[in-house]
Amino acid sequence: MSTRKYATIDGSGVIGVEEGPIPECGPAEVLVDVHASLISAGTELGGVPRRRENPNPDAKPRPFGYQNAGEISEKGAECDGYEVGMRVACMGGGYALHTTTACVPKNLAVRIPDNVSYEEAAFNHLAATALQAVRRAELELGFNVAVVGLGTIGQIACQLARLSGARVMGLDRLPRRLRTAEELGADVVVNVDEDDPVAVAQDCTEGEGMDCAIMAFGGDGTEAFNQVVQMMKLTPDTHRMGNIVIVGGAHISHTFAASLGNLNVLSSARTGPGYHDEPWEHGDEYPDVFVRWTTKRNVQLCLRVISEGKLKVKPLITDRYPLDQAAEACEKIIQTPAETLSVILTMK
Repeated sequence: MSTRKYATIDGSGVIGVEEGPIPECGPAEVLVDVHASLISAGTELGGVPRRRENPNPDAKPRPFGYQNAGEISEKGAECDGYEVGMRVACMGGGYALHTTTACVPKNLAVRIPDNVSYEEAAFNHLAATALQAVRRAELELGFNVAVVGLGTIGQIACQLARLSGARVMGLDRLPRRLRTAEELGADVVVNVDEDDPVAVAQDCTEGEGMDCAIMAFGGDGTEAFNQVVQMMKLTPDTHRMGNIVIVGGAHISHTFAASLGNLNVLSSARTGPGYHDEPWEHGDEYPDVFVRWTTKRNVQLCLRVISEGKLKVKPLITDRYPLDQAAEACEKIIQTPAETLSVILTMK
């Protein structure tokens, strides 16, 4: 076939499916016949309500999506180690679209372990984003960690934090997400609409307070941040201590210095070093001695722990839609967030 289908979104927040030519495969790129892709409810759809309220008719439909999985149908001359037919997990905005055929730089395409399904592998970008946040948190065995916001990234962050040896408290206001986090191993879950998370944190840490918190949601995060600050460890001289990692696109207003104590407020962006460095994406490497956990290695590790059964992503899937129904899939996420968590688009 000389054309592909792909999901689109325009400046008025209208989601559709269009057909266009398959991109040419460059020397350091692979063409992938996609089997499954995962919709990112926050990054991809978070701005849709605003677009619908304030439409921009000049913004034409554009392809979207940044994580999928399939098998290589063609490879460039510089893609040693890749073979036609190889199963790969692909990531990257503009590359790993919701599409039937993706053209992806070689370092953003990672081999899928034999016992990992395409649907599981399609979690690769969000899983690596959660892993990068956990790395930024600098967890230690025995830490008490609060994960605020139990969407896909928050759910994965809970599991990875427990793999790091932490005791995890998950916070959200949606019962389905709280149940899922508890079923997947969170030690404590708190519905912030029903219980005081500060009091619960004191109780479950036996008065010690949290060593770390990961905030994994977008929008106005000021109230949640204020609660998180009160959940952290308190020194005898009344200063709060610990790491607060912001991985969602939250907007927070807070005074620093004495009002924040000695807390470390850390931003966690993307999936690790390399992503958005075009030479690296197309094959350049960073020296291992300086950069141990690149984006590619983070994705590889996520796929490995999925393969080993230590990271469970299948239970996060609430809905599956064929690509032709991308609009319906996205509307389900936008209109019924209490019912949806991770939504897969299938191409086959």
